[in-house]
Amino acid sequence: MRCLYCGNTDSKVIDSRSNDDCDTIRRRRECLKCGRRFTTYEKIESIPIIVIKKDKSRQTYDREKLLNGILRACEKRPVAIKEIENMVDEIEGIIYNSIDREISSSQIGEIVMEKLQSVDEVAYVRFASVYRQFKDINSFMNELSKMIEKNI
Repeated sequence: MRCLYCGNTDSKVIDSRSNDDCDTIRRRRECLKCGRRFTTYEKIESIPIIVIKKDKSRQTYDREKLLNGILRACEKRPVAIKEIENMVDEIEGIIYNSIDREISSSQIGEIVMEKLQSVDEVAYVRFASVYRQFKDINSFMNELSKMIEKNI
């Protein structure tokens, strides 16, 4: 941190405390060259995740859309809401821990299908039927055949 008075870049932190909003940290510093004190504020910078849609348009990631899609797939199925919320948390963890700040909707869909397949097969098929946009019964049956082969 550069000293306001002499421009030196070496300073030591004397006191740190979070502000009332808990989003910023107030640090009291002392310049190691001139000995004068000054205050700095640190704030976490959050860069939004951008979702690239199939039509190449971009929009900010929305947890509610993900949650609603999974809820729709799990409707009238024996999947607890807590389990769905945990699934969304895991998916968000994967998305936010990736290096890229942009992710395609198809990548998100693949992650969701992977999670749903281990939770409830009917919910998986429901989600896959909307996500993969099956053109006919044969493509739908192919997906079901893949599922049956994995279970054998």
